[in-house]
Amino acid sequence: MSQPKSAPDLMEKIASLCKRRGFIFQSSEIYGGINGFWDYGPLGAELKRNVKELWWKSMTRTRDDIVGLDATIIMHPAIWKASGHLDTFADPMVDCLLTKKRFRADQIEPQSGIVYYYSGAREAGSEKSVSEPYSVLLPSGKPPESARKVGVQFYSQRGLANPELLGERTEKVENTTRYNPENGSLLTEPRMFNLMFKTYVGAAETDDSVTYLRPETAQAIFAQFKNVVDSSRVKIPFGIAQIGKAFRNEINPRNYTFRSREFEQMELEFFIKPDEVVEKQAGSIANLQGEGHPGEPRPNWGWQIWHKYWVEERIKFYESIGLPRNTLVEYWQKPDELAHYAKACVDILYKFPFSKRDENGELLGEDLEGIAARGDFDLAQHQKHSGKSMEYFDQEANVRYVPHVIEPSAGADRLVLALLCNAYAEEEVTDEKGNKETRVVLRFHPRVAPVKAGIFPLLRNKPELVAKALEVRDLLRPHMNVFYDDGGAIGRRYRRQDEAGTPFGITIDFETLGERGGEMKDTVTLRHRDSMKQERIKIDELLSRLLPEVS
Repeated sequence: MSQPKSAPDLMEKIASLCKRRGFIFQSSEIYGGINGFWDYGPLGAELKRNVKELWWKSMTRTRDDIVGLDATIIMHPAIWKASGHLDTFADPMVDCLLTKKRFRADQIEPQSGIVYYYSGAREAGSEKSVSEPYSVLLPSGKPPESARKVGVQFYSQRGLANPELLGERTEKVENTTRYNPENGSLLTEPRMFNLMFKTYVGAAETDDSVTYLRPETAQAIFAQFKNVVDSSRVKIPFGIAQIGKAFRNEINPRNYTFRSREFEQMELEFFIKPDEVVEKQAGSIANLQGEGHPGEPRPNWGWQIWHKYWVEERIKFYESIGLPRNTLVEYWQKPDELAHYAKACVDILYKFPFSKRDENGELLGEDLEGIAARGDFDLAQHQKHSGKSMEYFDQEANVRYVPHVIEPSAGADRLVLALLCNAYAEEEVTDEKGNKETRVVLRFHPRVAPVKAGIFPLLRNKPELVAKALEVRDLLRPHMNVFYDDGGAIGRRYRRQDEAGTPFGITIDFETLGERGGEMKDTVTLRHRDSMKQERIKIDELLSRLLPEVS
């Protein structure tokens, strides 16, 4: 088995497969597309739905301590003032003075070289001049004419038809981020740019009608905390889970669907007792012992063990849907990296092909999910700004308090992309005629695979084969997503389903009809995608065989 080695090559192959097989399309493609927005095709919609349903099941259906919420995308703008998004949800941005292209200042790679400074320029043969200073960075060894060419372009844009550069001087610099890595041009000073999409509620576009598309799903959970407590008879510790759309006006969407302007989040806010309340009740706070999962929750757990518990629970979930632990990185944020209100935060990273590499060439990973210990910041902020109490009365402890929060927050779209990257493989195989060919296969875990089984009558022009194949399809379809295909050679049908990531192929042939011995009657050929091995199995055993694999 092999994969393309370079990240651009691999991502190009994955994007091509996604379009060809109906996983992901660029939004509004017939009109030239719109950057940072993506549509999920038939297979992609199934894959993403499977991911969300598995997350929802693991969070709510199999637990007694988590309930669900489905809140609106547009909420009262005061929510975003209380949360800090209105004032601080911004990125530092810089513009190229030559091309006007915009970059995030914190994403510019440090560069070294020779800076060519100019005090201005004048029009050759006239008194017209521009006194605006400008500079260009060149890598060491590159000829000065390259910097002068960029300088001439800059001053030409400022009204000089034939600029003569003035006051040239040079300086050697190390690790600067003040220049455009694409052309060496000077960048503007960083400016903060708010990432929220603004809109208006009502007929008049006035300041009073301004609101925003939510940049995250978490704040609705905090705003509805009291309603959930009052209506659901939940007791702390408990959580509220939500899956929903969020929007961020990213200046530079990139890496396929990884950083998009419209995306879906899968977030849990898990409310716990403050440590002082735990200590008062239990007599002491349990210490975090060693590595690994801390086990089943206990009454003496403080925030540290709850935080570690959710880190391990989330990694366990990823492993259960086919992302091995060795593809994940558990990054504990350093104190100077934490948000001002956070006690701790762990980022679960996936080693995407486009991730940066360390000095040994190992992939460092990109964010898949963050698990943050947020203290009581969010509820306290909404209590302060709304004037409504967010206190919880703990009957066991006979005390009121604002609960603390552990927040696992994952991106559904990023997880889908991680599953695609992890599943993609190429291998050389020999076809039925002895010819070598490259097989492209998506090795999805059966639980997330968009289609669980392909149903294939050996020949489409044999009514009795088709009838039996439709019977098998109808047997399985109420329990799993299946795909009926009678077009082309059986080998080609297998290949199509390999590219779709379908884990099982079921072929109905003449042996199924009993034409080659009664002992084989009502059996089918079950093909396994990853090994391509085939076995005979009775039709009435298909459900019991497949359901444990795909559920």
